[in-house]
Amino acid sequence: MNAIIKQGGHQYNVSEGDVIRVDQISKPEGSKIELDKIIMAFDDKESVIEKKALKSLKIKATIQKHGRYPKIRIVKFKRRKHYMRTQGHRQGFSEIKIESIK
Repeated sequence: MNAIIKQGGHQYNVSEGDVIRVDQISKPEGSKIELDKIIMAFDDKESVIEKKALKSLKIKATIQKHGRYPKIRIVKFKRRKHYMRTQGHRQGFSEIKIESIK
């Protein structure tokens, strides 16, 4: 069974055993989480879109690791004024493994 979930402002197409990177989740590594924002579930025979049927579905996942993406540079610049500021940013992520979709 596959599902389309919403996590942290993004949508992901997942199936059992998939490992995906989502925006950082504030729980320790190895903890089990349940994803409840399911948009759609489908397999070879049928697809489920109804809200009542989707509420009965459970997606269980395990947080495997936390990390940070490479640094990006942000530049603020005003022409002819000798004004330039740079700032760096590293976004955090959590890598989760989808254990079951039921």
